[in-house]
Amino acid sequence: MTDTTITGLKTTLLRVPWPGEPPPNGIMAAQDRQYVVLEIMTKGGITGMGYLQPLRGGSETLDACLREMIAPMILGRDATEIEGIWQSIWKGTYWMGRAGVTVFAQSAVDIALWDIVGKRAGLPLYRLWGKCRDEVPAYGSGCWRGLGRDGMIDRAKQFTGMGMKAIKMQVAHIRPWREDVKNVHAMRDALGPDIEIMIDVNMGWTADTAIQAGHHIDEADPYWLEEPVVCEDFEGYRRVAAALKTRVVGGETHVTRYDMRPFFAQPSAPILQPDMMRGGLTELRKIAAVADTWGIQIAPHLFHEIMVHVLCSIPNANYAEYMDWNDDIWAESAIPKDGVVRPTETPGHGVRFKPELLKDCRVGGTEVTR
Repeated sequence: MTDTTITGLKTTLLRVPWPGEPPPNGIMAAQDRQYVVLEIMTKGGITGMGYLQPLRGGSETLDACLREMIAPMILGRDATEIEGIWQSIWKGTYWMGRAGVTVFAQSAVDIALWDIVGKRAGLPLYRLWGKCRDEVPAYGSGCWRGLGRDGMIDRAKQFTGMGMKAIKMQVAHIRPWREDVKNVHAMRDALGPDIEIMIDVNMGWTADTAIQAGHHIDEADPYWLEEPVVCEDFEGYRRVAAALKTRVVGGETHVTRYDMRPFFAQPSAPILQPDMMRGGLTELRKIAAVADTWGIQIAPHLFHEIMVHVLCSIPNANYAEYMDWNDDIWAESAIPKDGVVRPTETPGHGVRFKPELLKDCRVGGTEVTR
């Protein structure tokens, strides 16, 4: 058997120019894309890769956390001890953690460890976890509010032209809610009755505004209203869900299943959207298992290139979120075809950054060895 003792961690910090204009979404800084790439080396020669995409900066902070706090906990451990390592990091960073930087760093480790185990087994992750399906439907995400009404509609038609039967548009932040309502109805008129329209508020409204706007949005028959209030306002979630016909969803900003407990204790969101950077693949699959117990589906936040493995291995999969803003960074892009995304058969998660990008866009990083 290959020796999977962890011998080293290597980080590469990347700043990658946008292929075009930065997303005009009103919530992200107009700067280069940032990535933290983590490689975990083992004695037997297998290397696993995990990565993070900080949307508002913090790469060097994450790098410092991995070097100072995380590396000493995992060097010398067996990479197949995924649950044990997850618990060690969680408990070992508890004073400074339970959310934020430490959990993001922990998530990168978890993703890399699963990559190692998949490679050792010679299986893609969705088969390693127990295949449930071959493919999942994808929705086109990125009909940015800053594009304006016509620009959002044009963007949506790009996605439907690729065969997708669902798109997501934004509201709030940049525009007043009455204009948002007009945009939603214009999108429905442009796409017709057979395309699902997801609406993302990005926590931009109060519960009262979400209810007021939502009554008008209901008439356009959208598929969901996402993150209508700030993530801490669980009572607001419940108020909005009770007032509207449209399903209310969320979860991308919540950290681990512990932060999501109110969604299960008093269910009001029929679909949850966990983010792999907020607990890793281990935690995301636990969230999916608990959600399935309550009849709740999973539509993960971003990262469809890895989330397809999760979705194809759980019974309660909903949609994969296809965001095309990273298609240019991968050696092999996971672009949906005929409206669905399929997992790679490469052992592990099968995701690789372009080698030239790791060299040309590198702005920092460290290496820690045993």
